[in-house]
Amino acid sequence: MADKRSQRPAHPLARSRPPERGRPRGGRPLPPGEHFLTPGATGLRRTVERRSAAPLVFLFGLPRWILPALLVVLLLVGFAVPSAWGGVAVLPVLAFVVWLAYMSWPSLGMKGRVLRVVLVTFLALLAADRFGAF
Repeated sequence: MADKRSQRPAHPLARSRPPERGRPRGGRPLPPGEHFLTPGATGLRRTVERRSAAPLVFLFGLPRWILPALLVVLLLVGFAVPSAWGGVAVLPVLAFVVWLAYMSWPSLGMKGRVLRVVLVTFLALLAADRFGAF
């Protein structure tokens, strides 16, 4: 009696599936796309994109709620504490937003770019206010 698995035809997509190496530990597959890096990027953009690849894959492997929850908590502390400690809480949020804005800048339209500039400006003014610069 032959094994049933050997009698089944192979699935037509079985050989075209991507290897499992592109899957982070969290179990969520990476988003589809042709390029992870900006095609033709040189200089600073290329360096930042290459160094950002591992942290982005790590962040993508985390549960979806952790990063937004952490950023909201830090931002709330920045709003609630009117001293330098509030400014210290806003700085990681500002750094994260600037980093993501820089990474996504080439793929954004005018509205997206304006929104990111407004958000970065708001966070910078909030941090400066908490540090007593105003």
